[in-house]
Amino acid sequence: VQLQASGGGMVQAGGSLRLSCAASGRPINSYDMGWFRQAPGKEREFLAAIRRTGGTTSYGNSVRGRFIISRDGAKNQVLLQMNSLKPEDTAVYYCAAGARLILSSLSDASQYAYWGQGTLVTVSS
Repeated sequence: VQLQASGGGMVQAGGSLRLSCAASGRPINSYDMGWFRQAPGKEREFLAAIRRTGGTTSYGNSVRGRFIISRDGAKNQVLLQMNSLKPEDTAVYYCAAGARLILSSLSDASQYAYWGQGTLVTVSS
């Protein structure tokens, strides 16, 4: 599966953005999907994931209550709605796909086999 992330840009603190991750080559419903981000000088951080079956979601502590992950099977894409953005949310955002991940591994970047190219989000104060 090939993944293409889009929707990044510049926004003021308190604003919102919606990121999209479009899949090609395979149905996105075949995969557990995750969003991660990486800021300069920092490690890649888990943000959110949605299970292949059942739609169970999981969120990282820094974004829980502000970000929402969803899946649109008809458009073969996964979305990340980001609200109440803060300057510390500035980073390159990546979507990723993994096969048959167990619940406890959804936050582990090494478990995802496929990655999009990243989209830059900049939040100004």
